[in-house]
Amino acid sequence: MHILHVISSLDPAEGGPPVVVTRLGAAQEMRGHDVDVLAHAETSARERIDSMITSLPGNGLLNVHLLEPGGPIERVRARQARTWLREHVEAYELVHLHGVWDPILHNAAREARRTGTDWIITPHGMLDPWCMDQGRLRKRLALAFRGQNMLEGSRFIHALNRDEEAGMKPHVGAATIEVIPNGIFLEEIEPLPERGTFRESRRELDDEPFVLFLSRLHYKKGLDILVSAFEQVHARVPELRLVIAGPDDGYESTLHTIIEASSARSNIHCIGPVYGTDKLAALVDCDCFCLPSRQEGFSMAITEALGCGTPVVITEACHFPEVAEAGAGLVTPLDPEAVGQAMHEVVSSTDARSRMGSAGAALVREHYTWPAIAARLDTALGLE
Repeated sequence: MHILHVISSLDPAEGGPPVVVTRLGAAQEMRGHDVDVLAHAETSARERIDSMITSLPGNGLLNVHLLEPGGPIERVRARQARTWLREHVEAYELVHLHGVWDPILHNAAREARRTGTDWIITPHGMLDPWCMDQGRLRKRLALAFRGQNMLEGSRFIHALNRDEEAGMKPHVGAATIEVIPNGIFLEEIEPLPERGTFRESRRELDDEPFVLFLSRLHYKKGLDILVSAFEQVHARVPELRLVIAGPDDGYESTLHTIIEASSARSNIHCIGPVYGTDKLAALVDCDCFCLPSRQEGFSMAITEALGCGTPVVITEACHFPEVAEAGAGLVTPLDPEAVGQAMHEVVSSTDARSRMGSAGAALVREHYTWPAIAARLDTALGLE
């Protein structure tokens, strides 16, 4: 099948969806599909995008078309993208849209409808109740004027978990919903970096235990909750460190203000974004991965941590109950005290960390690899 994935941006600094698009596309190529990707790309993001693509298993199979984002009018109308789509969509048998709000997606759906091409949509959590409450009126109007037709006209909508399926139902009319999670390529994490590699590059950590946060610096990621929770644990385990890694997404200055007011500030280290083997090395060396998010679709960071054998502490809003069910970590309410208690439980027990790490690694290898995910998507499309 000739498939076109469409996403507003392929910059990995924007979070999980760009990683998902490229990895799913590569897995589909491995299954014999012919896969292209269309996205906007700032000049400053090209190097990050190239690095993400060249590290793909089966490198060279995926065809990526990057468009300049242009000025304000282009951002609102996506005319350059519309021209490209008008010239090329008819060549595809399926258009896979990633997101809900971006003009490039609406143009792709319009051209798919015009040419009689099927399309499916992965909202990536954007129709989750928490997300819909952020800029509620603007999003309701966007759905009414353009989004509803795009959603209801799709072959199906791809939800990443059962909670997302339930949350999006009020917004998608009679559209069919298929639930298929994200995954990872084991080839991208195996063999894991040698333990101690990250510490060697971060002398300020010494040999002390540390908790790792690895995600965008955004309000929804619960960084205020994280710092408060860590403060409680630090009072009981004064040698514990907190490493916060990730690109700024509008919250960095607020985060620094929160840290400066914390009694544990001397043990909190903000190190900026880490990618590739540096990211894996951090996951291998940390004693616990923590993501106290207010909302997630299906977190790539959590999945990667599990795949690396790292115990995790996450909130219920991450929509990953399988973590607790498999004994791979602890799932807590969205509350600093609960997160802190779970964090302490993990970092204070070597045996618990070992059990959770082994359970997480097994969970990912059994259920969350990209070849298995691509096969499930083929089944949903009636190709198997």
